Amino acid sequence: MAQLFHSVTLPGLFDKILVAGLVYGCTLVLRKEAALRLLAILAILIVADFGATELGLTATASFFHLLLSSAPVVVAIIFQSDIKRALFSIWKRHKTGENDNLDLTTTVDELSKGLHELAERRIGALIVIIRQMSIDHLVQIGTEIDAKVTSELLNSIFLPYSPIHDGAVIIHKDKITSAGCILPLSQNPDIAKRFGTRHRAALGISEQTDVLVMVVSEETGKISIVHEGKITYDADPAEIRRLCRKAIEGRRAPRVTTVAQEH
Repeated sequence: MAQLFHSVTLPGLFDKILVAGLVYGCTLVLRKEAALRLLAILAILIVADFGATELGLTATASFFHLLLSSAPVVVAIIFQSDIKRALFSIWKRHKTGENDNLDLTTTVDELSKGLHELAERRIGALIVIIRQMSIDHLVQIGTEIDAKVTSELLNSIFLPYSPIHDGAVIIHKDKITSAGCILPLSQNPDIAKRFGTRHRAALGISEQTDVLVMVVSEETGKISIVHEGKITYDADPAEIRRLCRKAIEGRRAPRVTTVAQEH
């Protein structure tokens, strides 16, 4: 610090104020959709680094050098979920047989039936379908069940007087493995305020893993599909069946490009 402020001149003072402003600006940018803006930021940093060097702004140039040298670490942190999904997909190949397909049809039928029964009665529900990635390190397990997926069981779990109705149900392949599970809440500041805890928990787990999450709103009776940190609100029944089937098979669903607003 002593060396940095050794000689105080007007250009030098401007140089140091510019560094402070850049630090503050980067902090604000990284708090909102950093992943979407990262490539643009890197391009701007490269141009700015070159410009500061040419203009002789030593402190500013040093700041840009530091940011650029840290870029690989920043990229790894921001895209850690996508990197984990990609590596896991390369490492593990999912195989299904003819018998699995027969069980799969029954499972999807029962799951779809249970979801729509809960929606008709406006009973809130949160159902997580595991594709390939483990979620054990992110979920606080409530009650282990290990039972076939049936609409009757789903209804009984989420009834308001059930001791485990507030948590999430975890489904792996054709079985409900646990219920009453606590999921991490999303920290995304851009989530619509009208979305409640269930939707925020669905977003939280989907931002970090490849799961598919189904949410039934007790206020509206609408069913939402959540995956890869995005929500499709009031989903079409046919789309629900298609995505549930893909998820139970262990296949990834198409990327959702917009977050629907709840009305």
